[in-house]
Amino acid sequence: MNTAHRNIRPEIRQLDEACANRIAAGEVVERPASAVKELVENALDAGATRIDVAYGDGGKTLIRVRDDGHGMTPDDLPLALSRHATSKIDGSDLLNIRSFGFRGEALPSLGAVGRLAITSRALGADGATITVTGGRVGQVRPEAAQQGTLVELRDLFHATPARLKFMRSERAEAQAIADVVKRLAMAEPYVSFTLSDVSTDTPRQIFRADAAQGALFDALEDRMAAILGREFTDNAIRIDAERDGLHLTGLAGLPTYSRGAAVAQYLFVNGRPVRDKLLIGALRAAYMDFLSRDRHPVAALFLTCAPDLVDVNVHPAKSEVRFRDPGLARGLVVSGLRHALANAGHRASSTVAGAMLGAMRPQTAPHASPPYQMDRPSAQTRAASYQLQAPMDMAEAPAFWTGAEAVSARHDSPDVGHSVPDDAPLGAARAQLHQNYIVAQTARGVVIVDQHAAHERLVYERLKRQRAENGVAGQALLIPEIVELPGADAAQLLALADDLAALGLVIEAFGGGAIVVRETPALLGQVDARALIRDILDDLADLGQSQNLQARIDAVLSRMACHGSVRSGRAMRLEEMNALLRDMEATPHSGQCNHGRPTYVELSLDDIEKLFGRK
Repeated sequence: MNTAHRNIRPEIRQLDEACANRIAAGEVVERPASAVKELVENALDAGATRIDVAYGDGGKTLIRVRDDGHGMTPDDLPLALSRHATSKIDGSDLLNIRSFGFRGEALPSLGAVGRLAITSRALGADGATITVTGGRVGQVRPEAAQQGTLVELRDLFHATPARLKFMRSERAEAQAIADVVKRLAMAEPYVSFTLSDVSTDTPRQIFRADAAQGALFDALEDRMAAILGREFTDNAIRIDAERDGLHLTGLAGLPTYSRGAAVAQYLFVNGRPVRDKLLIGALRAAYMDFLSRDRHPVAALFLTCAPDLVDVNVHPAKSEVRFRDPGLARGLVVSGLRHALANAGHRASSTVAGAMLGAMRPQTAPHASPPYQMDRPSAQTRAASYQLQAPMDMAEAPAFWTGAEAVSARHDSPDVGHSVPDDAPLGAARAQLHQNYIVAQTARGVVIVDQHAAHERLVYERLKRQRAENGVAGQALLIPEIVELPGADAAQLLALADDLAALGLVIEAFGGGAIVVRETPALLGQVDARALIRDILDDLADLGQSQNLQARIDAVLSRMACHGSVRSGRAMRLEEMNALLRDMEATPHSGQCNHGRPTYVELSLDDIEKLFGRK
């Protein structure tokens, strides 16, 4: 740096309003999707029951949000464009936030970086409009308008062209806008939403969700079906748990209905969409025992509490929150999800059967002509055909019908499996195929069970129950291992010493920042204690609570279950197969193996008949 400049004392200046608004816009309006989020949240705070969003060129040239909310009077419009002017709070208590917006920064920030026009009419008042371009506010003018507010933002970032260089493609920006609208629509199932692309002369509707009706869970399922598809709601379980002022509701996918990336996880705090590391870690921990590391759960979870139990004023974008008691929030998510998954019992996702039907369905020529009516058998012909298909008496069976066919016939006879209840969910075993797959008949169709995967899960759950009842035995190290750590890390670990001891890891203070490891879990065998301690600390830094040691122990129990379960290739007697089916019905999580794969597939009789063209 030049010496002359170093000796010049810099002068402190008061930035003008336009510059201050552009700085604020850098925090609040990162991209077009951020502008849409602020405007839609304003509409929701205004009590809107219908919100229509339109964009042009990925939101770069136009963003339009129309609502039927309370609206604003002509006197309100200039004030709404002033920084820190808001109707949401009175400024006396920043912890009592009951609205989406409260900072009073969105509209002046948008007006500072684009061309903004607001048209509004409140009940009993005249309609009016106001414009602002690059921070310069125009005059209020009368305008014919319906009750509610229409906001149009054109040429976003025209006043700060450097920001345009950081914009992504129009397709990526449009996708981000759709994601924002859908997340807010999830939080408000009783509000109608539409999203349209008006980049061309022919507008194209991207998304529509009509206001749901009925009770909360019914409305939530309808809205989730509209956004995530009926397949999700068909394969999700309802979550409803409460503890010490926190209430968790929502829908969570079965472990067998998972994704290869964490792209379908939607978290809300007091109706506000958030991307919170604590809650994401809790969701992952809840499914830790059911999914392999490369699979991710699908969930939409809503955590509600009194406003003073959570701080939403952490960041101007309001996408992060801070709980007064983080451990309570995390524990509620983990326990609530695990309890609901346990109550799901042996249930597995219906998509498994759908995939199987797709694999079994015969391929047809792409341009095959439909069959002529004369090619379809008449009703009388079909009836005669079905009569011939009726089971014959074994005494009348042809001489060549022997071996496996005779075994199958015996399994199909009425007295086989007579002790199985008619309403047993997994039915009565009829046969074993390839010494690995159990075929059972239910009241509604057929179930095919992977005997090894199913029994592996049963043994694993039994081992976990034994661990919970008796604890994890530790093995004393012949030479205790001393691990040097920063003082804060050592204190954090020692605060968890009792919890770690219950899992077989015994540590003690060793002066300064060092700890000494005296015992490690016997189940793990020979273990690198230093590396284990580091992994636990990494978990604590990432999630606020370590699951690493328990995950390692569970992995050992899983391997033990694999070796102790019925192997593939072993012939099973009918009573053994039925005993396995009854065990599955009585054991939580038996619908998936230890790695999240399904243990059985169920095909309805209707689906089977469709495969054979009967329906």
